Amino acid sequence: MKRHLYSSIFTLILSCLSVIVLSQDITLKQTNKSGIYRNGQKITVKAFAENLAGDTLHIKVFKNNNQLLNQKTIIIGKDSLMVYEGSFKEPCSIIIETRSKEQTASLGMLVEPEKLKPGAKCPKDFDAYWDNLKKSLNALPWDIKTAVILGTESDYGYSCEDIEVNCLGPKPVRGYFAKPEKAAPKTLPIVLLVHAAGVKGSWCRSEPGNALAYAKIGTLCFDLNAHGMLNDQPENYYTDLENSELKTYWLQGLTSRDNLYFRGMYLRLLRTIDFLTQQPEWDGKRILVIGESQGGGQALVAAGLDQRVSAVVAIVPAMCDWLAPLSGRMGGWPQPYETDASKEEMLKALPYFDAANILKDSKAIIYTEIGLIDMVCPSTSVYTAINQANGQKIIYTVPYRPHHQPEGALAKTWQEDIYKPRDLFIRNYLK
Repeated sequence: MKRHLYSSIFTLILSCLSVIVLSQDITLKQTNKSGIYRNGQKITVKAFAENLAGDTLHIKVFKNNNQLLNQKTIIIGKDSLMVYEGSFKEPCSIIIETRSKEQTASLGMLVEPEKLKPGAKCPKDFDAYWDNLKKSLNALPWDIKTAVILGTESDYGYSCEDIEVNCLGPKPVRGYFAKPEKAAPKTLPIVLLVHAAGVKGSWCRSEPGNALAYAKIGTLCFDLNAHGMLNDQPENYYTDLENSELKTYWLQGLTSRDNLYFRGMYLRLLRTIDFLTQQPEWDGKRILVIGESQGGGQALVAAGLDQRVSAVVAIVPAMCDWLAPLSGRMGGWPQPYETDASKEEMLKALPYFDAANILKDSKAIIYTEIGLIDMVCPSTSVYTAINQANGQKIIYTVPYRPHHQPEGALAKTWQEDIYKPRDLFIRNYLK
């Protein structure tokens, strides 16, 4: 896809952002519709709540997600209310929370986000560590097991397989691989789908339909199971995993770079890409990784660890700037450095798996959505990570978005202003 097309998409994204965040009766407006400000630039946030006239509005202002700057209570009138005025001289995030008896509304903003830097330096042996792991992975003989998935009549002309591929670490690669049956060699892009956090939820599991949907638009698609667990099992299988070996998996091994849980997850990412690039139908150019939250973090990691990854769609990505607390900010999910584990030992382990370090050599196109009121994957953590990448960045800041998709009055706005541009980017990239 040509550069001018990316530029036009970027312009579309910036032009369709809304200045407004709505609840049923509270409307918040800020100075800049993007939510992005320069150092020293005045930020003004006003509230409109005419239907709540006479009610009390409680206001809290947070810096960098968890630092309470100010709180106040005002009586709602029929005119606009000044909720916040201020400016900042350093890169940071600001979140405004408002609450009446029954309604809430929040709005976020960022100051000079492109100047955010990781909370700690990248280890000197970072490249050597990952080079050694990749060499071990490449030396591993292939052991691939497949089971054909029988589709419906609408799936005619496309194949889908339940795939298991051996890998370093405790678990193999598992997922669903789909493709057009009669595609010519070197004609198809690769799409790798990666999943959000959890074990038994529908959003955590690989599904044949996910892979087939992308195969039907002309791709080699692998829907990767993040945990290496078996696919299509009875519900009690996933419940047992969630209550046993995968219980709070994100906190496992935080003090050891060789035992940290995400090490196995990242290695499975690399092994999957190696598997996909061996397929004769791959065009040799395009590898697109798509994920949200934990999946968004995996997408960024894939772009950093494998230079063949040409583009990612990282939606409110996790695993970014884990050591942000050292710079007075909140780290990205799962906020490992904010746990009770040994800080000294975590400093020796976490940097090797932090997207803020992993992305330093990436030249992939990064399309990312950042929720400016996200308390799970803070906006500052995501910006810090993508600031380290060297490729083109299409950054979509969403002032009214928490970690999960907005509901109620904002749901339609989100669909029109955010989901559609994302879908447009994906479809254009895969043409």
